[in-house]
Amino acid sequence: MVDVVTEITINCPIDQVSSYSSDPENAPTWYVNIHSAEWKTSKPLIIGSKIAFKAKFLGRELAYVYEIVEIIPEKKLVMKTANGPFPMETIYIWSSLDHNQTRMILRNKGNPTGFSKIITPLIAKMMKKANMKDLQKLKYILENPS
Repeated sequence: MVDVVTEITINCPIDQVSSYSSDPENAPTWYVNIHSAEWKTSKPLIIGSKIAFKAKFLGRELAYVYEIVEIIPEKKLVMKTANGPFPMETIYIWSSLDHNQTRMILRNKGNPTGFSKIITPLIAKMMKKANMKDLQKLKYILENPS
């Protein structure tokens, strides 16, 4: 089992951080390893929505579908893989520190069945590093609009 938690403070209001980060179409922009996101259900994002992602992790191409299982606007988003080689749950939690600062927590929990159990600690370490890069990129994008 892998359980990785990362967090960052973003100098933007919570509505801006949560709306941008929870939009699947933005995922390839701020996630280092995600190459594409495709809606499998109609918009908007609601419980039961499904989005197909293509990513590369530890040299492997991964294709998986996330299903939205919980959504509380400006508070929490929970997605679980509906299929794929790495059963995973991804959780976003947003909290307002003040009117222009938001803490975002990114948590990934899963069972890397597509990988050897021997490398599970390496997977957790690599996920934490990638998640921190993702959050730093998200922070940069939101704090430096073009």
